Amino acid sequence: MEEVVQQPIRARAKVVYLGPVAPHWEVKYLSGERKLVDDFRQRVLSRLLMLPPHDPQFRRNKERTVRDAEREGIGCEWEMGVAEAFEES
Repeated sequence: MEEVVQQPIRARAKVVYLGPVAPHWEVKYLSGERKLVDDFRQRVLSRLLMLPPHDPQFRRNKERTVRDAEREGIGCEWEMGVAEAFEES
């Protein structure tokens, strides 16, 4: 298994669940290096945009997104709203 070396936080972003109608996700810039967040947004949306939280692939792709954020030094928050019920099951 790949060991992830966490970088110092250089930027902050929030991944927001928009609801059951696609597109499902949005990535918001919060602070720090905007270019870093913009590049991160592209990678996140390629993994999650059309993927609802109840899809089995979602959990794997969320874990990849979290590792990506750690590797790039991005503090990543998740706003799941009603989707949190899917996370717990």
